[in-house]
Amino acid sequence: MIDVTHLTKQYGDRVALQDVSFHANRGEILGLLGPNGAGKSSTMRILTGYMPPTSGSARVAGFDVVTDSIEVRRRIGYLPENVPLYTEMTVRAYLDFVARAKQVTQREDTVEWAMDAARVDHMADAIIGRLSKGYRQRVGLAQAILADPEVLILDEPTAGLDPNQIIETRQLIKSLGRDRTVILSTHILPEVSMICDRVVIINRGQVVAEDTPDGLARRVAGAERLSITVRGPDIEIGDALRGLPGVARVLVGAGGGGVGVSRFEIDAEGDADIREVVASTVIASGWGLREMRSQALSLEDVFLQLTTSEVVEDFQPLTVPATAPEEAV
Repeated sequence: MIDVTHLTKQYGDRVALQDVSFHANRGEILGLLGPNGAGKSSTMRILTGYMPPTSGSARVAGFDVVTDSIEVRRRIGYLPENVPLYTEMTVRAYLDFVARAKQVTQREDTVEWAMDAARVDHMADAIIGRLSKGYRQRVGLAQAILADPEVLILDEPTAGLDPNQIIETRQLIKSLGRDRTVILSTHILPEVSMICDRVVIINRGQVVAEDTPDGLARRVAGAERLSITVRGPDIEIGDALRGLPGVARVLVGAGGGGVGVSRFEIDAEGDADIREVVASTVIASGWGLREMRSQALSLEDVFLQLTTSEVVEDFQPLTVPATAPEEAV
């Protein structure tokens, strides 16, 4: 249904996407993940015909996004992160306007269905500008599904929703994904496991991983993160730890429980057991090893390993923060 091949996008001298390739099938929900500035939005804008690629190609339902842009747009429902709404209109009037623009037949029934599916039917006569962010997000989702598209591209669809709305929206996306292709961009990593069949992780404009959520977890099965507390010069200790065999990444943080005491969190490469080499290095260097404990890597840790190439100087918190829900009016 969606085929992206060697896609590259440049803005002047800056390369936003470089040789990106992936596919998504009908009936599949594909998670598109990456840090801010990774290239997710550029990918979605190219797929929706908003802008052309510099090189490479993308096809939706067999149609090229450049040469068959109109046909592609007829088959796509798009929810951007910042939903473009006419805030002076009512919910019903806005959706009717969008339905007319999309040449939807049986507009009245279709608008009612979309409002019910997005759980905004009770706000049908409310002015959009007076709605909370969460309800505006729902109106945006309603316009995305209006024409019953074959492909849905959703950028942060649960941003601004309260917990109940998040659950309902996730259920709606899963039901829509049974006979459609859905591309979902989100920063809420647990959402990936709950909704997505497969995940593409983009970092610095390149695909760094493509697998199922379970497959990504299996990539680091057996891998460890060591948390150690050491008395000694933190910069010197950090440099020594980074040079050890089997060490993939070192995160350094203060506040180890005393003057001159620091905490370090060390990620191992693959299934490497780095406990002995870390302990012997610390002790042989004359530093005081106060504590050492290991823990399994989570999906958040996998994401950080794949998208972070620089040492984080302060590792609190260690997980990617979820978007805080906003109370609806």
